[in-house]
Amino acid sequence: MSTMDWILVAVQGLVVIAFIAIGVRSGGIGLGLWGGVGTLVLVFVFGLDPGEPPISAILIIIAVISAAAAMQAAGGIDYMVMIASKALRARPKALNFVAPYVSYLLTILTGTGNTFFSIIPVINEVAYSNKIRPERALAGSTVASAAGITSSPVAAATATLLPLVEIFNYDLIDVLLITIPSSLIGIFAMSVVMSRYGKELDDDPEYQRRLAAGEIKPPAPPADIVLQPYAKRSVAIFLAGVVAICVFGFVESIRPTVAAEGGGVEPMSVTPLIQMIMLSAAALILLLAHVSASAIPNTQIFKSGMVAMIALFGIAWMADTFIANNEDAIVEALGGLAENWPFMIAIAIFLVAALTTSQSAATRTMVPLGLALGIGAGYMIAMWTAVMGVLFLPANGTQIAAAESDETGTTTLGKRVIDHSFQLPLQVCWIVTALAGIVIVWLFFGDQTPAPPAPAAPTP
Repeated sequence: MSTMDWILVAVQGLVVIAFIAIGVRSGGIGLGLWGGVGTLVLVFVFGLDPGEPPISAILIIIAVISAAAAMQAAGGIDYMVMIASKALRARPKALNFVAPYVSYLLTILTGTGNTFFSIIPVINEVAYSNKIRPERALAGSTVASAAGITSSPVAAATATLLPLVEIFNYDLIDVLLITIPSSLIGIFAMSVVMSRYGKELDDDPEYQRRLAAGEIKPPAPPADIVLQPYAKRSVAIFLAGVVAICVFGFVESIRPTVAAEGGGVEPMSVTPLIQMIMLSAAALILLLAHVSASAIPNTQIFKSGMVAMIALFGIAWMADTFIANNEDAIVEALGGLAENWPFMIAIAIFLVAALTTSQSAATRTMVPLGLALGIGAGYMIAMWTAVMGVLFLPANGTQIAAAESDETGTTTLGKRVIDHSFQLPLQVCWIVTALAGIVIVWLFFGDQTPAPPAPAAPTP
């Protein structure tokens, strides 16, 4: 490539970064809207061919959010929170370890970190009433909730990843067999570090100042949750759908067969099965849990899910447009770097997730690039867990809620942007998780993932 070609690619890259920055400043749905504007600029100003929007991932998000929102409308989320609260109070002295795993499990089961908001007051109350520094449990649980996204069969980020690795013969079960054990190890390492982090609550100067000034009182215990009549039934239906997805993912022989490209038949991909099963689960919740269809769009899960979907649509489309049209140049520039230091891709995923504040957008942007560079799909899955970098900047709702709930002042959003309470547990968790995943792939999956000859940028 000539010098002018490199300059043109650099300018296009700066355009992408600029619209990401504008979208991040707008927040929420603005990320997707400005991503759409960036796509328009790349196409009309620079003459690039429009990339492929992540249609399969968007359809999975719609289906999963529909089921999760129906469950919330039936009171199922309240039931899950009640169970989690009992688990947290059962072993208060082990809170620094129990709370992160409870948060992680809730996220896995629902595919969203929104459920974590509901147990933040419980974690804070249990910590404070037992003289445990709240920052330890709150910060660790916030990070564990983000890690749970990469271990959930019904998370939007997982839905975004699946079409990218399925062409390399990695299905949903393979993804979970890599991400779940590695995340469990990463969360444990993080919990060990956090259990020794910071001064004990009674020795913390900010807490003592607030106590002396009368600014703080013991938090009131959370009010008892009054369950709706069919809350448990809605949870059972939703979890049955999750189990069904895992079973179909694990046992290829029970999937319906479809026509193969080269002739004959082959088992159906898990991607459309997730869509069908989750939509069916939502319909069954409507029918058997007596939920009004009009109540679903009013739930918090539905609203936040739709925002996430639009954010993914715009930002991933813009990124794919840039990468697909400049892949040869990008691969040439990064090929040697990735060959000598493959873990740099994990760092790149982490940074893109931090800049876009979207795990799905970081997945759709960086995973195809890593695969195009010849990094094995199994290793890419392991390093993909770095999407928890969405917590690098203190702008995530879970971080803000956790800091606001801690009246002792130990959990903070920092004074210099990156010096917040979640930084240490985040760095420990994502690095250990990614490294553990790489070891798991090396030990149990072998070298099964050479890049196939054709697709430069795999599309759903």
